Amino acid sequence: MVRRAALSLRLALCILPATLQAQSPDAFSQQAPPPPRPADFRQCTAQDHKAELPDCVLPVPDRWRLAESLGLVQSRWWDPYNQNTLKGDRPLPGTKDWFFVANIISDTVIEPRSVPLPVGVQSTARPGSLGLFGDADSWVWNQNLITSFSLVQGSTAYKPQDWEFRLTPVFNLNYAEVEELRILHVEPSQGTTRHDNIVALQEAFVDYHIRNVSARYDFDSVRVGIQPIISDFRGFVFQDNALGVRFFGNRDNNRWQYNLAAFARLEKDTNSGLNDVTRPLRRDYVLLANAYRQDLPAAGLTSQLTLLLNRNREAGQIHIDRNGFPVRPALIGQLRGRDYDVAYLGYNADGRYGRMNLSLSAYTVLGRERGDTFVGGEADIRAQFLAIEPSWDWSWLRLRLSGLYASGDDDPYDRSQTGFSAIFENPQFAGADTSYWVRQGLPLIGGGRAVSLNGRNGLLPDLRSSKEQGQSQFSNPGLWLLGAGLDADLLPELRLSLNAQHLWFDHTATLEALRMQGDIAREIGWDVSAALIARPGFIQNLVFRLSGAVLDPGQGFQDLYAQRDRRDHYYSVLFNMVLSY
Repeated sequence: MVRRAALSLRLALCILPATLQAQSPDAFSQQAPPPPRPADFRQCTAQDHKAELPDCVLPVPDRWRLAESLGLVQSRWWDPYNQNTLKGDRPLPGTKDWFFVANIISDTVIEPRSVPLPVGVQSTARPGSLGLFGDADSWVWNQNLITSFSLVQGSTAYKPQDWEFRLTPVFNLNYAEVEELRILHVEPSQGTTRHDNIVALQEAFVDYHIRNVSARYDFDSVRVGIQPIISDFRGFVFQDNALGVRFFGNRDNNRWQYNLAAFARLEKDTNSGLNDVTRPLRRDYVLLANAYRQDLPAAGLTSQLTLLLNRNREAGQIHIDRNGFPVRPALIGQLRGRDYDVAYLGYNADGRYGRMNLSLSAYTVLGRERGDTFVGGEADIRAQFLAIEPSWDWSWLRLRLSGLYASGDDDPYDRSQTGFSAIFENPQFAGADTSYWVRQGLPLIGGGRAVSLNGRNGLLPDLRSSKEQGQSQFSNPGLWLLGAGLDADLLPELRLSLNAQHLWFDHTATLEALRMQGDIAREIGWDVSAALIARPGFIQNLVFRLSGAVLDPGQGFQDLYAQRDRRDHYYSVLFNMVLSY
């Protein structure tokens, strides 16, 4: 053991200066002598291992295998924590700088819930039931197996990669069960349960490093293909996996970052929300330009200016989803197809201001629509959005406050649409999908067919047929939200999150016109939720989340969903298990 330790120490002392000099030439060129030439060393033989201080060296293929050669780590293909070729820890055999990275994630969701559901018009699962509303209880099971494979060229320890090729197929199984007919299928004969599956493609892109523009590896790169994109810090306007081309990079030691991109949106699968690449591309196009600046306007705070242009040309299309319901055009108002051109001008900030953590988003929407939902013809679009979430940390506690305003339309017949609607939202705000209002999509019963008041995993009550497959709708009631939350790290591997918020519509004129019902109140109600998140072993490879939420309906909610056996509360329970390799 002493001889082996001495041999390992001698090997490390011989190789370390050369390795460090190769990694940082500027730092060592004036301080360290030139590394010994290979000819100055003699390769160790079997006899040398018996010597206490052998005058020889052991060959090491590359610097990534140094720790393994010293016997400090063990390599096993199924072990993601020690050196593993499948996890990109060392180059592929026979190469110097090509790496392969494989990831497999199992994402399981089990979700009991209660949502106001209509009784089927032609038939019902419960003969003798009266009124518009049926049994609200339902549950969903969703299983995603996410596989991701990347081939990367370049030494990425201190500079950007040269090439990356990535492919991410997702295998989905889902099951849903409700108590009423014509909720899951348009045909009553299909019953009250649904099994479905799909193989989706969430990423398929090539990433090329164009150039370095400074000695500290500020760079320009381009990415082409199906790729993830988020237009702001919290996913308020556009967060998707879309087909497009994106130029991105940074300047001034990464203090400036930028994105220039163009996307064509992919059709989504109805029941999983994943990309359905077997369908033609949508005629829905997004142009994006944004710039980030660190430490602006104060140290620790990052500012972003963003511009999005959404050009939709789907007025001439009739699209039916996989369950048989029409989604374009939405069966609301005049039931006509629409085209629109919309610009989102936004400022976003995220970071710290003194002791306060701060997240801020503000948008103005300008545009024009052809095929107004209520009066036909053309209409101007003018809408605003503001969201702010400050928080403070005390030891293992974080207190959060949340405020959000999305403008609504106060007159749907004036050819001016002032309701804020996103392109494809997925907000991480005010408890995110722990919240009942964010997690559950509520059907607009009596005001349209196959139209939701709000979208699943969304904040905005924008009256779309579907967040995934429908069009933006700028004649909507808008939203006010005020809330508070508390995150408590009970243990390093256990977090408790509590959230409470009060919600109102900005205006109810649109709802009153669709329901032909006067005096709908603005109050939606109180949304109270709690979540427990566990990470056994202090790692992200095992994550378990159990959350529950309750909506206490306000007067406006009760006006929309009045029923003889009115529920006092609606609930949502979510169990999520994520296993990662």
